[in-house]
Amino acid sequence: MKRAAGWRSAWWTCDMNPDSFERVADYAWRIAPFGRMRVPAVIYADEALIREMDDKVFEQVTNVATLPGIVQAAYAMPDAHWGYGFPIGGVAAFDPDAGGVVSAGGVGFDISCGVRTLHTGLTAAEIAPIKARLADRLFARIPAGVGSTGQLRLNAVQMDAMLRGGARWAVEHGYGTAADLERIEEHGCMAGAEPDRVSEHAKRRQRDEIGTLGSGNHYLELQEIVEIYDARAAERFRLRQGEVVVSIHCGSRGLGHQIGTEFLREMVLAAPGYGIELPDRELACAPIRSPVGEAYLGAMRAAINCALANRQVITHLTRQVFADVCPGTHLTLIYDVSHNTCKEERHTVDGSSRRLYVHRKGATRAFGPGHPSLPAELRDVGQPVLIGGSMGTASYILVGTEESMARSFGSACHGAGRAMSRHQATRQWHGRALVDELASQGILIRSPSLRGVAEEAPGAYKDVSAVVEAADRAGLARKVARLRPLACIKG
Repeated sequence: MKRAAGWRSAWWTCDMNPDSFERVADYAWRIAPFGRMRVPAVIYADEALIREMDDKVFEQVTNVATLPGIVQAAYAMPDAHWGYGFPIGGVAAFDPDAGGVVSAGGVGFDISCGVRTLHTGLTAAEIAPIKARLADRLFARIPAGVGSTGQLRLNAVQMDAMLRGGARWAVEHGYGTAADLERIEEHGCMAGAEPDRVSEHAKRRQRDEIGTLGSGNHYLELQEIVEIYDARAAERFRLRQGEVVVSIHCGSRGLGHQIGTEFLREMVLAAPGYGIELPDRELACAPIRSPVGEAYLGAMRAAINCALANRQVITHLTRQVFADVCPGTHLTLIYDVSHNTCKEERHTVDGSSRRLYVHRKGATRAFGPGHPSLPAELRDVGQPVLIGGSMGTASYILVGTEESMARSFGSACHGAGRAMSRHQATRQWHGRALVDELASQGILIRSPSLRGVAEEAPGAYKDVSAVVEAADRAGLARKVARLRPLACIKG
């Protein structure tokens, strides 16, 4: 934590007893319940990452532990940092049979933001002579930036069909193939979506945003596989050193943000009527089995489908560019996984199987070997876990573990995690200088906003390699491959 006096002293700023903070393993720290906490809080990190975390992480993860119906513990992943209500990198599961709640703040505003990674079948050497051309064509073909819009414009009927069907809807309309669906979380379509629960304002915001990256930390990136850690998993994922992949990081755009905004407001107003005393208004929630909770779940699932459709359409556009620039190439999907969701899942707690609602905010699902939801060809090795970098830094592919199912409801980190605010970043870096610096390292940046580039400077983030190492050592997911950026299309 950012405290000159040492990490222990910072616990007093949250009115916490330092004696209740216990290092239970090299990469796990436990806060015993105090005050209104119903369960412990557990933070997965090494000591260096713990020292770097801002005090708000500890305040927020212990606040989450006070919510009704929470099961086992409130968790923070190694990339945890301050968020809205829940820390980003927060994981918590709730039992509907014990009065468990669903929290819009526990999902976040960019519902179902996630990463999908595709094989190109090309080596870095083959890409090198055409890298600039590919970057230019991808930037021209795939809209990026604040308020970016695409060529696909949906009417009311099409919008509702997309919100019900997700990536399946996209495939049915010619954006990709049925084979893609086998490598997407939920097989490309989140069940239980209710477009009628999504406001007309949210739908209007999304009307022409399908097939767009958006802004902030969203990107499309060409990446070279530079190191293999787990030969067996890499072989099953068809990862080979020296080959190039494409990673796409984006979510549900304006629709998801509007759903989050509207339901947070509604949950704050409804909480007293359900007897819920919030430790923080940003933790607004409602019982899972309540009209407000059920309405949010229906709308949130529709937003998940929106994000899955969005990444599917972007994949189609990417394939078109590669077909034009590199005739004969065929991009195949490795996996697509989201990191801002609440999902109904079955987990074993205290020896018994329970149906829980697992919130992952800035945390990636990381199911271990044998899980029935995984594609048949990957089930014996585990789920690919895709960890994004930040323009000039590495990205990683990990694989879910059996340990993760017990330690974090099958969850891992999702990226590096911010080390400073966007405002602080723009005071320290300038976009043009960053673009030139990265170009000198062989990394091409294409963005409509130099300010956006400065906000997303690699130095504004934690060390992603340290975060991934902590996740690996904590048993949350196992390292499979490291990727380095070649060209990045930024919002």
